[in-house]
Amino acid sequence: MRLDERAWTEMAAHAGETYPDECCGVVVAGPDGTHAVMRVRNIQDEMHARDPDRYPRRARTAYAGHPEDLKQALDAADAPGCGLAAFYHSHPDHAAYFSDEDIRQATPFGEPSYPEALQIVLSVYDHEVRDAKAFAWSVADETYVETPLQRR
Repeated sequence: MRLDERAWTEMAAHAGETYPDECCGVVVAGPDGTHAVMRVRNIQDEMHARDPDRYPRRARTAYAGHPEDLKQALDAADAPGCGLAAFYHSHPDHAAYFSDEDIRQATPFGEPSYPEALQIVLSVYDHEVRDAKAFAWSVADETYVETPLQRR
């Protein structure tokens, strides 16, 4: 994937602003070839407060996207000439890798909910993104595999 500089800057800003919590969002491909970054509020702490047994993790180590924000982003991706390019989230104080938990979240029924969309993980330390990697669904491997992420 070739991510335009403006989108990269917006994702990095989001990750830096929410540190030390995880951020999450959606990248929508526009009809003109640009990318729109749509932030999704991380409601993991709210879910944990309501039901800590069911949601033991906090926003520092997990994310749950706000349903209304996610719907708005997916609706934007469905607009004429647009498309769903990627989902993104951050790993505060950890490397940019697609964890087992990330895979479970992206494949709730054993297959990806959105196989065409990349999964981008941003590694952020002290409000600064140090690395980002993209992962694509591999039918052959039946999992997500790292794929090149280029900035243009």
